[in-house]
Amino acid sequence: MNEPRRWQAQIRDVVFGHGVTVVEPVNLYECVIGDECFIGPFVEIQRGVRIGRRTRVQSHSFICELVTIGEECFIGHGVMFINDTFQLGRPAPSREFWKPTVVGNRVCIGSNATILPVTIVDDVVIGAGAVVTRDILEPGIYAGNPARKLRSLPQQQHGG
Repeated sequence: MNEPRRWQAQIRDVVFGHGVTVVEPVNLYECVIGDECFIGPFVEIQRGVRIGRRTRVQSHSFICELVTIGEECFIGHGVMFINDTFQLGRPAPSREFWKPTVVGNRVCIGSNATILPVTIVDDVVIGAGAVVTRDILEPGIYAGNPARKLRSLPQQQHGG
């Protein structure tokens, strides 16, 4: 009988800011997690990912290489980030075919959303189950497949 090659979930070569909470099991490697972040259980964050301070990543989410997430964001349960667009009709043969994703500050992404390689500006809410296939260049609330803007957010006054 053949034995499979086994890998254990692990935390390896991660740069953590101050006051970070991680609920295991998780698979975090070669990434940067900012101050006061929360990382829930069953999360994978891959190499090169940068997560800004005070961001929460809920359970069962997957954040692949080439993703940058801003400060004070909320990543709901089961959110999937994608870096391979399958432009060749199959998985990319090498990482030079992958594309980056940049998420601004104060972005909330609802549970089970899928985020393809895009840019998302600050102050955006993405509804649960949405599929983001294009850049989001205006603040507001987005939902659906593909995600579309439903409405603007109320103006917020920032203390100073």
